[in-house]
Amino acid sequence: MNEEVLVPLFGMIFAIGMPLSIPIVISVLNYRKRRQLMQLHHTERMAAIERGMELPPLPIELIDGISTPRRRRTSLLPGLVWFFIGLAVLISLRSLAEEEALLGLIPTGIGLAYLIYYFVEGRKIEQRFMESDLRAAEARNASNALRTSEAAQL
Repeated sequence: MNEEVLVPLFGMIFAIGMPLSIPIVISVLNYRKRRQLMQLHHTERMAAIERGMELPPLPIELIDGISTPRRRRTSLLPGLVWFFIGLAVLISLRSLAEEEALLGLIPTGIGLAYLIYYFVEGRKIEQRFMESDLRAAEARNASNALRTSEAAQL
């Protein structure tokens, strides 16, 4: 085949294949990690049965596949990042070209918009998340205390 056909062919294969392969690789790695965690938990349970110990409960992370709690989205961090990137572009381009330095106002404006949103609405949303996390932790502690008292009665 000649070069005029190969270059566009490989370009199309990579343009379509690469974005599709990334989620597949992520899914396979997540599956392997969950399988390994399940195997370790099974080994732990079998050792507890052999020793006659009480069986530990199945961790919820093995069931739903989320091993770490997700970090809440807040607009403070992206606001600060955009704002300071805009300032850096503005200051660095100011010495080179006056008119091009105005391009730094775009990320600065985006950062200011994020920060304004955070100070107007974001704090309220963050406070609600913290309250719900506190209630969930209290409920978990209460259920653990109940489970412990039931085990002590047996």
